[in-house]
Amino acid sequence: MNQDYYKVLGVERSATPDEIKKAYRKLAMKFHPDKNPGNKEAEDRFKEAAEAYGVLGDSEKKAKYDQFGHAAFQGGGGFGGGQGFDNVEDIFSSFGDIFSDFFGMGGMGGGRSRRRPNGARRGADLRYMLEVELSEVISGTDKNLEFETEEGCNRCSGKGSEPGSEASACPTCGGAGQVVNSQGFFSVATTCPSCRGAGQIIKNPCRECSGRGRKSVTKKITVTIPKGVDNGTRLRVAGEGEGGLRNGPPGDLFVEIRVRGHNKFDRQGRDLLGNLKISYTQMLLGTEVEVETFDGKKSVRIPEGSQPGRILRLQGLGVPDLRGGTRGDICLRLDVEFPKKLKRQEEKLLRELAELRGEKVTEKKGLFN
Repeated sequence: MNQDYYKVLGVERSATPDEIKKAYRKLAMKFHPDKNPGNKEAEDRFKEAAEAYGVLGDSEKKAKYDQFGHAAFQGGGGFGGGQGFDNVEDIFSSFGDIFSDFFGMGGMGGGRSRRRPNGARRGADLRYMLEVELSEVISGTDKNLEFETEEGCNRCSGKGSEPGSEASACPTCGGAGQVVNSQGFFSVATTCPSCRGAGQIIKNPCRECSGRGRKSVTKKITVTIPKGVDNGTRLRVAGEGEGGLRNGPPGDLFVEIRVRGHNKFDRQGRDLLGNLKISYTQMLLGTEVEVETFDGKKSVRIPEGSQPGRILRLQGLGVPDLRGGTRGDICLRLDVEFPKKLKRQEEKLLRELAELRGEKVTEKKGLFN
């Protein structure tokens, strides 16, 4: 997520910790999965709010975010920096105390019945920042990506135990992954300190993954970049994210596009803007010149009497519509080039022209001295 965390929570940058917590509580209650069953949009908003609170609710992270923005949490390999929550269960695990404070131990919080710690869990989504050339935006292209991630361990089938052995329920939490403490009329659930929320103890860890159920791998994939992408376009590659836990499905990979600047054209929507330099005589008398485009050289007619700043359009040679529509145009702004020094014959002819037009000019030799 690259949205402004303050905007996500609906608070000012000067908001106090209590105001930030209160704003998060309001959003968490509104978009809680138990109140919005089957509503993917509500679940996404729930995750966004948790991601924002995970940073702004921590004074150290908030200070870094205020200074550097999202760049403060960007890691290597092009990925965003680990602040996102891709599973609702991760949110309850990370903010177990907060949800207990908000909702108590009923169906509205991270209670014992929600966690199912021993069940399969979907892997986290990953982000990859990819730079492409403007020419690749015009034509579309395939890109080879390489990044570090985790996938399920084949040896133990993601269970974490050596083949032939099984994990046992955690004696501290009884397999729930959380311990519950009563405080007056309230019950507070926190992550089990013995199993760290897993709900089980692995006595004979898999020797390939050391009991984690996953292992680090270098992944190489090819993604297709469609025509017309722009800065901030996010491409979803299903199933290429982090491997799931305990045979859970993998997450997705989100490729975020960054388009490099071009030395001749600036992009404005589907149009490409550029300058076309011509001489003052060509501008006055008209001409036809060739210009380089992404579709090869194209002829451009300059009407006589054109003025500096006039825009000439090459229709259909701009950026394709991402949704499959027509291409935009190349818009060329006429820019006149005047000689820094005139030859003797040029000066003579220009003085004759000025006299013919009844225009007063300097008596000095050379117009630009």
